[in-house]
Amino acid sequence: MRASVDIVKVWRQFDHHPMETLTKAWHISQGAPGRQRTVQMMEEHRRQFGTSGNCFDLALWLMHEFGKNGIESYPIGHHLHTPRAHVAVIAVGERGQTYFCDLGDQWIEPILIDASCEDFTQDELDGFVTGGRIKAELPAGRNEAKFTYIRPNGKISEQTFSLEPIEMNEFIAAANTSQSLLRYPLVEMRFTEHNEVRHWEFDRWNSFVSCSEGLIRESKLEMEETGEWARRIHQRTGMHTDVIIRALNTYVAVMPGAAVENGTD
Repeated sequence: MRASVDIVKVWRQFDHHPMETLTKAWHISQGAPGRQRTVQMMEEHRRQFGTSGNCFDLALWLMHEFGKNGIESYPIGHHLHTPRAHVAVIAVGERGQTYFCDLGDQWIEPILIDASCEDFTQDELDGFVTGGRIKAELPAGRNEAKFTYIRPNGKISEQTFSLEPIEMNEFIAAANTSQSLLRYPLVEMRFTEHNEVRHWEFDRWNSFVSCSEGLIRESKLEMEETGEWARRIHQRTGMHTDVIIRALNTYVAVMPGAAVENGTD
């Protein structure tokens, strides 16, 4: 079920890229339009500020790198043009086999989703997602993939993706919608600790680690403590603290009843 060496080699270039919705808030706070950045701009922002991007950024960036390495790829997704939008990438192997690549949800590595391959299985598998196992299913007669996440505590969640390629014009239009939408700050980051790949997440002003032991919650900080949050996020991602603070203050400002921390720009 694991991808070929050439696909994994490109994937590994993003091992230290968090999925985050901070960069778009920081970009908007500087007067930039809420639109999808080019790969060149994303690369420059990463060199200067250690930033990465949301699922649209990472999908576009990953496809660009696949293209540079002669690997065919295309975007897929669900709930486009809504707050629930999410996109991933399909990479095509040398023999035409297809692999699901989801940097937005910080998968550990791509997974085979081609029922015509003898290696494809619908068993529960370790090593693809953090803090649990994954089961990939391809329902007969439907061009879609269903993923079931099985956590150590027995909790089960599901996600379904249409495998129909998104036209690039539509992808960019949906990306522009996403980049203009500020709901709440979110950061997800894979890291290795205690001989396993773990998942750190900052979501709705809480932070926690998902691992084989379950969910480990970190100490609580208030929403307005953007300076302290910035230090915590910087330690996990390497993003510049001034960028993080400006982004968090932008989110605080658009949330009802919240005051922006003064003197942090």
